[in-house]
Order: sequence, then structure tokens, then C-alpha cells
Amino acid sequence: MAKEKVKPKQFVTDSNISVKPFYSKSKNSTESPGEYPFTRGIHSGMYRDRLWTMRQYSGFGDAVQSNKRYKFMLDSGQTGLSMAFDLPTQIGHDPDSAHAEGEVGKVGVSIASIKDMQTAFNGINLGKVSTSMTINATASTLLAYYIAVGKSQGISSKELRGTTQNDILKEYVARNTYIYPPQPSMRIIGDMIGYCAKNVPQWYPISISGYHMREAGATAVQEIAFTIANGIEYIQTCIDRGLKIDDFAPRLSFFFCCTIEFFEEIAKFRIARKVYAKILKERFHAKNPKSLHLRFHTQTSGESLTAQQPDNNIVRVAVQAMAAVLGGTQSLHTNSKDEALALPSQEAAKIALRTQQIIGYESGITKTVDPMAGSYYIESLCDEIEEQVWDYLKKIDKMGGALKAIEKGFFQSEIRQNAYRLKKEVDDNERTLVGVNKFSEESEKKHDLLRIDDSLGKKQERAIKQIRKSRDNKKTEYALSKMQKAAETDENLMPFILDSVLAYATTGEISNTFREVFGEYRPKEVF
Repeated sequence: MAKEKVKPKQFVTDSNISVKPFYSKSKNSTESPGEYPFTRGIHSGMYRDRLWTMRQYSGFGDAVQSNKRYKFMLDSGQTGLSMAFDLPTQIGHDPDSAHAEGEVGKVGVSIASIKDMQTAFNGINLGKVSTSMTINATASTLLAYYIAVGKSQGISSKELRGTTQNDILKEYVARNTYIYPPQPSMRIIGDMIGYCAKNVPQWYPISISGYHMREAGATAVQEIAFTIANGIEYIQTCIDRGLKIDDFAPRLSFFFCCTIEFFEEIAKFRIARKVYAKILKERFHAKNPKSLHLRFHTQTSGESLTAQQPDNNIVRVAVQAMAAVLGGTQSLHTNSKDEALALPSQEAAKIALRTQQIIGYESGITKTVDPMAGSYYIESLCDEIEEQVWDYLKKIDKMGGALKAIEKGFFQSEIRQNAYRLKKEVDDNERTLVGVNKFSEESEKKHDLLRIDDSLGKKQERAIKQIRKSRDNKKTEYALSKMQKAAETDENLMPFILDSVLAYATTGEISNTFREVFGEYRPKEVF
């Protein structure tokens, strides 16, 4: 019996007007969604076929608390996990280190060993959920924990899906959670990309991030230009290590900010896809169409949120989220209204998720692909942004690439100048912030905020000491010793990191071992 053909889903407006898959200026239009250079989206059907991944960034306190939040968000309809880590985890210090004092569990979850990672994902099947981890200097260690937890659940590394941010270049520019100097940091990233290409093929080993540069003050143009320039640097690093472009490029991803400058943000995303596709095709000669896809996660702008009248932030986030969707994002985090005051409360996190769900299921903007195409304003913005992005990329190439430009302080200087301009406009009342320099209120109501218990640090200290006491320390020391020797050669470090993790080495011990070989990065003072 012949298989019955499934009719494509029909979309109509509330007035029963039929909605086409996409609209063009003419029947002979050369640019269609899902086709090079992907200005109109990397998939032909986009959200008509499947909505973006709703991936709310969360993590705080210890692994037990974060596990409860992850389960709550999944039960509320979230479709992917996104882990936030505390500063000690991000910069490779254990909870009992003097460097960790007062910071354990404060801006994310404390993950000091494989045991913490097992607890964070207790009752969550890693074969059925994709996880994004905002981790950079210690990304290799956290990925090793994740692989090990998957293994303990009976899930092969080839089945794991998710992303490690792992973008160290922007750390030197805007975020500062680096450990090692640039060259060894790039070596570790190259090792991760090469390892994942063979052993964790569904994983995105790097999410090249413009978000933090934008939050530091970059313009939309600078965000795209500097992020793609960093991407070029990572790609060249992998090629120099002997990898072929089509073996790893399909698993590169990006991470962008979405501010409230609505139309410019939509144009920015469209042009980012176009410029990146041209670079991969014309500069790196990629043949696989998937290598040309700029896949990106978007987070609404945390910097734009205000402590004054925080309920206003719900509206800000909704506007930003809609711009990200109209721009064609693959996944999205919507900030919570109280993030200018504290880590998100459970109720605020749910409202942020509901914002995405209302856009996806009620607004109607997902019924057709690239609905903003053809707008005179959008198209004009696209042309102007593209021209300025290419100008920046040419200038960066003349400097010797992104790493050289960063070492010279070029990215930092450009961002700093724009940040000053924006701040001055607010101070001079030339830029309105509702509830701050206009429509302000004398008395503000109190809000229920999430508080992290200060005793958590001591609890995590006791836990890490217990791990060191109960493990086979000879086995741990042997694994760390082998890892150190490998770091002194050109061997891929990921297998050795994984062995150390399985021997219950801690985040701090692994990072300190690399510190002995690579040293620590100290930025030059700029006056």
C-alpha cells in the first residue's frame, strides 16, 4: 500500500487570509530562505517547520538548587537547558581556594567535580535534552564532566547535544574570565573542536560570542564585525592544526545580543548570516552548504534592564525577543525582569519564558519566513550595516587578524568610545530611559528577590574536601601527571582531561595543572 502523502500545514491570519511560506519582490527573486547567502534565514521553512529552541539561562547556588530550577523550567515548557556557572568555576578555582571566597554559587552554579555535574543533571536524561554551557577558560573541563555524566547514564558522547561557549578571544576584550595567555588558550579550543568533530559530533564546541562585546558598549556593526573576525581566527587555528573546513565548520555556532533598537537588530542578524556565508565560501572554500550556515543563539540585553521600575523590563524584553525572532535566531534566552537587582526569581524566570511562548504561539509572526524582507527601512539598514562590517573586517585583516587587533587594544578602544557616547547621551538626557531619566517615581515598591545563602561556600568547601578524602588519590595524581606531560607536547588534551575528570580531579586541580605549564594571562595596562 502506497504511503499517504502528508499535506503541508496551511497558515492563515485571524481573518482567514492565506499566508505564503515567504514573500519576494518578484517570482524571479534570487534570494530565498534556506539558500545562499542565507540573508533570509538558514532554513527554508524556519519557524513554520519548528520554533526556535527556548533556552533559558539559569544556574545558582549548588548543584541541588540548580537541578530543581532546571526541572521547573523544563516542566514549564522550556525546550533546552542553559547553564550559568559561578566565577570560581569559570576561572578554575575550587570552592576552598582563597580566590573563591565570597563568590561560590553567587552568579551561577558551583561545579567543582564530576559529582556536582551528576547532581545538576540528576533525573534529566542527557540523551533527550540539549544543554548550552556559558563557560570559556574551563570549557574543556566542563565538557569532560558532561561527557562523563552522559556515560554514567548509558549515553554515548556521540548522542550528546549542546554547546560550550568556549570563546576566549572575547574574554580578553570584554568579559575577563580568562586564565591562560591567548596562544595556549587557542590551542585548547582547537583541541576541543578537533575532539568533538570525531567523538561528540552533535555538539557545538564553540559559540563565538558578540553578546558580551555588545553589553560592554559595542555598536551593532562592531558586534557583528568583531564576532566574525574572532570566528575567522578560530577557523584559521583549526585549519593550521590540519583540520579540513567542512569537517568542523558545520558545528560552529554564534551568540548575539539583542537590544531594543528594534529594526537595526533585525537588519544586523540578516547581514551577519550574509557576511559569514560569503567568508566561508569565498575565503575558506567550504563546499558543504551547512558550513556556510551562521547558526546563532540570542539573549536579550541584560545591560538594558533597569533596577528602577523593574516591571518595565518585561516590555523591554518582549520587544527585544520579537526582534530576535524576526531576525531568524535558532535559540533564544529572554532575560527576567529582576536581573538588574538579583539573580532571577523562579516566578520572574517563568514570565520570561512565557514571553517567548506568546511570541511563538500567539503573535502570528512565525507563519511566514523573514516577514521584514522588502521593508525599505530594513533593506537600507542592511546595506549600511554590511558596508560598515566589511570595512571593519578589512581593517582587522590589515592588522594581522583578530588576535593581533585584540593584543593592540583595537577592539577594546572602539567599544570603549561607543560605551562612553551612550552613557553621556543618557546623562545629558539625550537618550531616554523610561523610569530612570524620565517618568521616574520617587518611591519604588519592594520586590521578592532570590538570595544566595552565604553558608553555601562553606558547604561546598566541605564537599570538595570529602571528595579528595574518598577518591583514589594515586589514580587522580597519575591522571593529572599524564595530562601535564601532554600539555607540554602537541597532543590533543581532551582525552587526558576526560581521564582526569573520571579520576575525580577537581576543576581547580585541572586548571592549576595547566597554569604550571601555560602560566596565567596578565593584561597590559592601558592609560
